Amino acid sequence: MKILVTGVAGFIGMHVALGLLRRGDRVVGIDNLNDYYEVSLKRARLARLTGQGDFRFLAMDIADRAAMSALFAAEGFERVVHLAAQAGVRYSLTNPDAYVDSNLVGFAAVLEGCRRQGVEHLVYASSSSVYGGNSRLPFTESDNVDHPVSLYAATKKANELMAHTYSHLYRLPTTGLRFFTVYGPWGRPDMAPFLFTRAILEGRPIDVFNHGHVRRDFTFIDDIAEAVLRVGDRAPRGDPAYDASAPDPASSDAPYRVFNVGNRQPVPLLEFIDCIERELGRRAEKRLLPMQPGDVPATFADTAALEKWIGFAPRTPLSEGIARFVDWYRAYYRA
Repeated sequence: MKILVTGVAGFIGMHVALGLLRRGDRVVGIDNLNDYYEVSLKRARLARLTGQGDFRFLAMDIADRAAMSALFAAEGFERVVHLAAQAGVRYSLTNPDAYVDSNLVGFAAVLEGCRRQGVEHLVYASSSSVYGGNSRLPFTESDNVDHPVSLYAATKKANELMAHTYSHLYRLPTTGLRFFTVYGPWGRPDMAPFLFTRAILEGRPIDVFNHGHVRRDFTFIDDIAEAVLRVGDRAPRGDPAYDASAPDPASSDAPYRVFNVGNRQPVPLLEFIDCIERELGRRAEKRLLPMQPGDVPATFADTAALEKWIGFAPRTPLSEGIARFVDWYRAYYRA
């Protein structure tokens, strides 16, 4: 297969591209290498992909409509894995334009490329953040998700709506994956495992929001990548059981699906920190703070639909995942 991976220099993008290359697919990866976090880490991820198989990298911004149109016309992709996005809930509070450009304008360019070139399946990254203010746990794909609490979450919900429109109008098979708190080696420096590990090793206090009363469904990167590959191999069709008089947000008469991808085990934040402390052999000085705007107290994925669809659901234990992350961090930063 010839597959386009957007955001290939990103955390999830690199791991997905590696998985595709190792099974023999041809991968064209694009990324704009922006400076939201250290570009050197992105370049190091790209270096891991070099020589792994039939891989080409193009520095490109998905919001550049002309460049994206030319790319699709020239390459003839069979599938697309769309992972490029402006990430981060808190950053969206102060830099909204970045989210509009990448997550909305850029996603529209991807959809148009897929439509015009007859791509057989588009798999794209959504987020657990779409559940917003929902308080009923676990989160299921059939839940209403009309109450986002950050612009980032709103753009991800918009992506699902945009994808459904193209699935309905043009019969473009699309699958959205709602990722739950992804962590592991080569992770993003703005996420909790990275922030906590770096601060503890440097002897600085860590910020613990909502006074530690937070739970997250931490999901290991290898499980995420495996789910993406398996989902990509099964393009959706219209659901014959779909009832337009009582519509289920999780299905459609169009070739469209949305799935949770989470570990199904929400972990209290203080327990998560304790796991990092044990691996580092050091205790953290904790600075207890109120909940931040745009944040939510808990996430918890119901993955029954994913498991039924592809026979797989994430299940890496937190202790194993944190150990592997800390080993990578110490090696990469010589810490």
